[in-house]
Amino acid sequence: MHPEPPTTAAGPPGVLRGWLDALAVVLAGLAAMAAVAALGLWAAGADALPGGGFPSILAATLALAVGGEVGLDGGAGFFAHVDAGIVAMPLTVGLAGALVMAEVFLRQLRFRAVAHGGELLGRIARTAAVWVVALVLLTLGARHTFTVPLGNDLVEQLGGALGLTPEVGFHAEASSTIGLGLLWLLVVLAATFAVSRRAPLPRRLVPFQQAVRPAAFAMLMVLLAYVVIGLVAGLLTAIVHGNARQTAAVLLLALPNLVWLAFGVGLGGQWHGQLVGAVGLPVPKPLAEVLRGSDGQEATISLGKLAEQDARAWWLLPLAAVLMLAAGILTAYRSPRGTKPWRHAVRLGAASAVVMLLVGVWTRVSADYGLSVLGVGVGEGGLGDLLGSVLGNANPVADLGGGKLTLDPVLWITVPLAAGDRRGDELLVPVRHDGPPICHKR
Repeated sequence: MHPEPPTTAAGPPGVLRGWLDALAVVLAGLAAMAAVAALGLWAAGADALPGGGFPSILAATLALAVGGEVGLDGGAGFFAHVDAGIVAMPLTVGLAGALVMAEVFLRQLRFRAVAHGGELLGRIARTAAVWVVALVLLTLGARHTFTVPLGNDLVEQLGGALGLTPEVGFHAEASSTIGLGLLWLLVVLAATFAVSRRAPLPRRLVPFQQAVRPAAFAMLMVLLAYVVIGLVAGLLTAIVHGNARQTAAVLLLALPNLVWLAFGVGLGGQWHGQLVGAVGLPVPKPLAEVLRGSDGQEATISLGKLAEQDARAWWLLPLAAVLMLAAGILTAYRSPRGTKPWRHAVRLGAASAVVMLLVGVWTRVSADYGLSVLGVGVGEGGLGDLLGSVLGNANPVADLGGGKLTLDPVLWITVPLAAGDRRGDELLVPVRHDGPPICHKR
């Protein structure tokens, strides 16, 4: 009788292992986002908000970071009414989560050159399912209500006499948080496969990946380069001007919002916007001056308009030119041997257009509020602190009578300009990318 072969300890069954992998991706991304957001909110002063609302504001910030919307409402019957809402992505938080989720997802597929389409779709579907559950939990957690100090003795006395205390509550909108949050995840995973050399695909898709990956990777490097440059500039600002905590709040919550908008403006793109009243969002002074200078009408943000307020804005043009030149060189270097020069130009142009489309959507801002008592706007208090804390301004809003900030990209101008920018490919054509780069001038 032959002895039974020895058994080895096995890992979790295939289905269970797949769900554990999906859970690991989601938990890692949420942990990274929560860490960055918590530090940014603390620097913005959100820990001082009344009623122990910090965990709820943290959840609301994570919802905003994946494309959700936060609404503010409340009041005291006919006596007071709040009308407010925020649509703005804290892109530092979202970028941290995207990078970590992409890394964990790819590590689960390491040591493989190709993968079956069914397996990849299964992994993506399980990750999306776990992510939806996480978004539902975020939506439930992003709710809080607290009392608003009216800041006016007569109004306070009137409210006390009537037994009415205005309250403000905020909540994450379920439909936008779950729907757009799921779309955000799919974009992150699509970008992961488009950019990374470690991402295995079915054999029939490998040629397409070889065509897309060099330009996609080059544009990712451009976006990250802007973030690094903005980080260095922010740290120098904190050292010189001494406003370390406020600068840290902006860096930890909204750095890509500012530097990627600067990238688009440097390429010749435009945004439309308006700033009325005081809204506690991190808006650079030149941009704020352009937005306010339209007498309540919608203003156009362009390189020339910003340079009218601060001549240093002209540096955005050569910065964009240099980084796009570098992107062209990198695209050509990483492309397969024998790729024709015009293909480099077309692929980089397409990648630039897609990136600028995403940048335009991600940098969109719509924040407005109004707190009125018997139809009269009233002053300093919790709603302004909330607006400022959620998106990175340590200074409370001084006037709650009303405020509005909008920022919308002019995509029909910005995207074609990005697609037509071929500075890198017009200068250098690689002979071969294996080993040291060899280039010929045209």
